[in-house]
Amino acid sequence: MNLTSILKQTIRLHPEKRAVFCRDKEFTYKQFGYRVGKLANALQEYGITKNDKVAVLHKNCHYFLESYFGVMQTGAALVPLNHYLSASELAFILKNSETKLLIVGNTFSKKVDEASEKLGKDIKIIKTGDDYEDFIAPATSTMPSVSIKDEDIAQIYYTSGTTGRSKGAVLSHKNVYTHAQSTIFELSLKDNDVWLHAAPLFHLADAWATWAITMVGGSHVLVSDFDPKSICNSIENQKITLTNLIPTMYYRLVNYPDVNKYNYSSLRVLLSGGAPISPSLVKRIIKTFKCDYIQTYGMTETSPFLTMSILKDHLQSLPYEEQLKYKSTTGRKFKDVVLKVINEKGDQVKANNREVGEIIVKGDTISKGYWKMPQETENAFKNGWLYTGDMAVIGKEGYVSIVDRKNNMIITGGENVYSIEVESVLYTHTAVLEAAVIGVPDDEWGEIVKAIIVLKDGKKVNEKEIKDFVKGRIAAYKVPKIVEFQECLPKSGSGKICKKMLKEKK
Repeated sequence: MNLTSILKQTIRLHPEKRAVFCRDKEFTYKQFGYRVGKLANALQEYGITKNDKVAVLHKNCHYFLESYFGVMQTGAALVPLNHYLSASELAFILKNSETKLLIVGNTFSKKVDEASEKLGKDIKIIKTGDDYEDFIAPATSTMPSVSIKDEDIAQIYYTSGTTGRSKGAVLSHKNVYTHAQSTIFELSLKDNDVWLHAAPLFHLADAWATWAITMVGGSHVLVSDFDPKSICNSIENQKITLTNLIPTMYYRLVNYPDVNKYNYSSLRVLLSGGAPISPSLVKRIIKTFKCDYIQTYGMTETSPFLTMSILKDHLQSLPYEEQLKYKSTTGRKFKDVVLKVINEKGDQVKANNREVGEIIVKGDTISKGYWKMPQETENAFKNGWLYTGDMAVIGKEGYVSIVDRKNNMIITGGENVYSIEVESVLYTHTAVLEAAVIGVPDDEWGEIVKAIIVLKDGKKVNEKEIKDFVKGRIAAYKVPKIVEFQECLPKSGSGKICKKMLKEKK
């Protein structure tokens, strides 16, 4: 299970097939392989060898894809960097990962200079464009041959740092290769599929497709920045068949005034992942794009998918509204994953969609731990199981629904309030664009429920109207006691709403 074999095999089978479309550039698999081979040999000539670390700091671009494949061919590990991080955060990751060479887009030159000053050691920096082309030009294009084992490190993905010091989740060749095979099976991927890289390639919500789409000989279309107009244009003009976006991106798309002016007939399925999504948004996605929809759930540590809301065969005959209930869940377990929902005693919860427990998982797609962080590894990985920290219920059909992160649960007057449940109600209000629910300290109740809301353009609503709307839809103790309106919500680099920052401001 070696990632170096994927591109080589696809070049043999589909040499003249379009591999990559990136702005004004287009490459067949033969042409793309030529560039990847030259990058791999250039890296080796510089001195990059097996087990070294090469980082990439770049917006979505063919250079990013070339880095993924080229670094693998040397036996080194790739460290994709979140380009929203500060110079200090980047310096920590570069030092912690022991990166020897950094491939960087010119957009981030100033940030890299600042990070280099803080780093205290020299790292070879290759800027894409002329510098990159000069670097690879003298090298041969023949793919190098390196002995790689299943458990050798392929990538180290660092968490966004929203919960403290960044942790580097180590993924092996076996982890990533197995995941690619499983997604091909689950999503019925074929060589006529065209994947839109719209979510950032430094995040596994999108990066997993690098391998799976290539494995089947599909095409990669890349957009550097998320913009509703460019996304809609790309779907129509590039005949996109599928992509995976995070909920905040879907909110922007379905609220884009011109969203219904485009032709989406090429789409066969849209996936959502990276954060919880409200059932009301799922309905709007299906209505707008008129294709199948799959909710996904996963983690950086799991390559990433753990569940998908794909309907089992016998559920496909259910009425549409009943089907939608299953499609809006977190999903049933992903292929090659063992998943349990357990209570505090370690027993599996009842499959009644009411009893809440923590999701734990194991399997060939699961990381063995965090880079150079033995204590954090020991805390999360126990007896072969990864304890996700995600609290969920499970139904009789095996479909899981996440109710909250452990550290986001609000305890008010001795009652548990799961923020996602309250947010789902808020999202059904016609004026609400984004919502986040957190707990704030209170002398009487311990914590009280607070909602922070971003309104849609042109919409007006006050605190009382929001509270009245929520009342009657959920239990009284779950109704926000405080409603605050903001122009925008803080987000992590992957686009998730960052509740930690909201809590720090409260």
